[in-house]
Order: sequence, then structure tokens, then C-alpha cells
Amino acid sequence: MKIEINGHRLNYREQGPPDGLPVVFIHGFPFNHRTWDPQLKALPDNCRGVAYDVRGHGESDVGDGQYSVEFFVDDLLGLMDHLAIEQAVVCGLSMGGYIALRALERHPNRFQGLVLCDTRSTPDTDQVRVERARTVAAVKANGVQPFAEGFVKAVFAPASFAAIPAVVQQVRDMITATDPLAIGGTLLALAARTDTTPALSRITLPALIMVGQYDALTPPADAEALLSRLPKAELHIIPGAGHLSNLENPTVFNEWLLSFLERF
Repeated sequence: MKIEINGHRLNYREQGPPDGLPVVFIHGFPFNHRTWDPQLKALPDNCRGVAYDVRGHGESDVGDGQYSVEFFVDDLLGLMDHLAIEQAVVCGLSMGGYIALRALERHPNRFQGLVLCDTRSTPDTDQVRVERARTVAAVKANGVQPFAEGFVKAVFAPASFAAIPAVVQQVRDMITATDPLAIGGTLLALAARTDTTPALSRITLPALIMVGQYDALTPPADAEALLSRLPKAELHIIPGAGHLSNLENPTVFNEWLLSFLERF
């Protein structure tokens, strides 16, 4: 379903009863809401699941490609307002975690629980910013296909290519379907994002942290750093998974997610 928020059409999927526990899922870069299919299917009947395409991704509008994590936060809050969700449990993976943390920092009263997956609170280092700029230039020069091939290799654990080839192909297709303008705009937005680390100690909501055992982009050490600063957090390592722990080992991921949701 598509609605207009902040001058852009935003695509989202909703399931479950309107009066159920709102659980809003935010995908990573450069994917779309379909990465949350295994989690939406697993939600109990008392949950209202919402997954959406971040601006420039999936079926949401690309617009002018001038993006900011602040705009992504505005879109999240606009979607919640549209759906009359006063408070939600927010679940973000990678970029989705950046958006969730910044949203919680800016609007703490809008959330009742936090799930952080394969993400971190710290901003990019100078080296990573340079690499993102080089990637923007490479996508402009060579197109999305070479970028997609390299990115898929970075986000999946090595064993996943043989174990779940259909999932790997699904993610590859998501990347190649993403507009180059959106890829560049999102990379620059991520490079410019704020440091949410100082806000972690003020987040007193229940928090669940999950990370793939073999995540090379945001390794378990980043998750442990989050755990050390969040007052009411728990951490679980997802066996055999890389950066896309919810897709690579959905069975274990969903067990911890549903156990966490039972608290609300």
C-alpha cells in the first residue's frame, strides 16, 4: 500500500489486528521491506506488524536523491502517525537500526521497545566515509550490477551461498532493482549520520540486540558495545549468520524476537 508522507509516496505492508501490539520493521541498505517476510509470517495474532520501504528503496519514491537519516526518521514518524500508532516496538537491521536509534533519540515517547539487529550506534569513520564516496562514484560509472555482486558477498556468511541460494538471489535482486540515484543518496546520508552513542544510556526501554555470528560489517563487538550502554538490553548471537541474521537463520532469530515481544 502506498501513502504520501513528507512529499514522497511511501510503500508499506501491514498485517494483524489494528488494536494489536504495533511492531514496526525497518530494513537495511539497499534492500526493501520484503527482507522482513520471515518475521511478519512468524508474528502472533496479537501483534500488528508493519514493514515499509525506506525512501528510495523498494516501491517507495526515489525523489531527488537528496537524503538524510533525519528525513528517514521523519518518514517513520509520519507513517506511524498515518497508521494512528502512538507507540511501537521498533525493529531495525543495519541502516534500520541507525534510523531506529535516531528516532528514539528525537522522539523517545513514541516507542515502547527496541530491537537492534546487526547494527551500531557510532558514526562512520573517515575511512568508511571515503569508501562510501568511492562507491557512489563507482555506481555512477559502472551501474548497480557490479555493486550488487560485491555487496552480496559482504553481507552473507560464506556458508549461506550454498545453504540458502534462493535467499541470496532474492537479496541480489533487491539491490539491482534499487535506483542508482537512491543508492548514492543513501550512502551519503549514512556517511553524514549522527553519533547516537551518547543517547544510549538514556534509553530505558526494554531492548533486544541480535547479531550474526559471522557478521563482517557490524560484528558482534559492535553489538556488545550497544549492550554495555543500554540499561535494559539483552544480546543474542545468531549462529551461522552474517549481516542478514534475520534471513540467514530466521528460526533462531524469530525465537528470540517472539520471546521479547511476549513482554509487552
